[in-house]
Amino acid sequence: MKDKLCFTIMGFGKKTDFSTGKTYDLDKTYANIIKPAVENCGYTSVRADEIQDSGIIDKSMYALLVRADLVIADITTLNPNAIYELGIRHAARPNHTVILKDKEGKIPFDLDHNRFLIYTHLGDDVGASEAQECQNRLQQMIKSIEAQGGTDSPLFEYLNGITPHKLSDEDYKQVISRLLQKENHVFAFSEKAKELKANGDFIGSSLLWEKASSIMPDEHYFIQQHALCLYKSEHPSKETSLLSALTIISKIYSEDDTNDPETLGLVGAIYKRLFETNGDKETLNLSINAYKRGYILSRNYYTGENYATCLDMLAETTIDEEEAASSRFEAKRTRKEIIESLSKQIQDTYSQDPKWAYATLANCNLHLRNYDEANKYESLFFKENPDQWEVETYHAHKPKFSDKLDG
Repeated sequence: MKDKLCFTIMGFGKKTDFSTGKTYDLDKTYANIIKPAVENCGYTSVRADEIQDSGIIDKSMYALLVRADLVIADITTLNPNAIYELGIRHAARPNHTVILKDKEGKIPFDLDHNRFLIYTHLGDDVGASEAQECQNRLQQMIKSIEAQGGTDSPLFEYLNGITPHKLSDEDYKQVISRLLQKENHVFAFSEKAKELKANGDFIGSSLLWEKASSIMPDEHYFIQQHALCLYKSEHPSKETSLLSALTIISKIYSEDDTNDPETLGLVGAIYKRLFETNGDKETLNLSINAYKRGYILSRNYYTGENYATCLDMLAETTIDEEEAASSRFEAKRTRKEIIESLSKQIQDTYSQDPKWAYATLANCNLHLRNYDEANKYESLFFKENPDQWEVETYHAHKPKFSDKLDG
């Protein structure tokens, strides 16, 4: 371990900013901006989840907030844990704290006078040029802090006579020793789980997400990923895995109260597959309700496409002609809305990892019989070299007349 230590506090995994409806993969911020920047400045980089042994903030967390040579706080989506931990740092130390945030969304009033590094996050990833530019800016900020010092804590800036908190060298050495001895931590579990998922090993991935969730039981992202990989594993059977996934996601899902688009999309997917398995119309209605709520809240194209697909399924199965006509009309309207919105965004917003945007545009155009556009976007989807499970998911969404496509 290097002599200097940087402690990063932030959300991790995919988090939604409910003020904007935008979902961010914050792991990409840490991996592509924060970690390389602080390491280039000579620090050992430790993220909050790497020291978690339980779902509560323990001695290690407090010790690092007080004694770390540098603290980076990414408050994108205003994650409550990150805000709380930033408050502890500001109360404990007058300086050597840097705040990061995506350009969208509001900055809390009590922090809007602080020095921020504002960056642009695409949602699924941080663009390569943006990541490099932000690394350079963060490195410059760190070097300026080291050279000039100064006060970046509002508490120490506005109140005279405040004394910084201290932690004995002995206690701090114990914390660092624990970090050095930890071979497995939450971040390691989640990174390995992502790798297994990308390779189609959903059973192995679900076991690791379960392990991560057991360490941090209040982390919604781990619960979501555990449920997702479990139902995709179809182990020991498709229906059993779906029912088990429902049990897992019920820890964070309420039909009337849930506003997280990621959770709503996942619940919609589970109920949709249950309908395909058991043919129960009530199951399909539960899927439609979840997808509809998620789409209204976030205008997310993935959720919207699935909402339209379920409406088509309802139209095909209902004996009520008015219900069938209404469902088809709503499905068509939703797809037109998605195409219009996504076509405007495709060049900028999804330039880093656009494959699902391409897949959505291909399927929406195909449903509307816009065959040339469907062919164009399907070709673009395959040029992104999707994983095998992503190819299978794409084909599963294609309508019955998909032989009209060339691919």
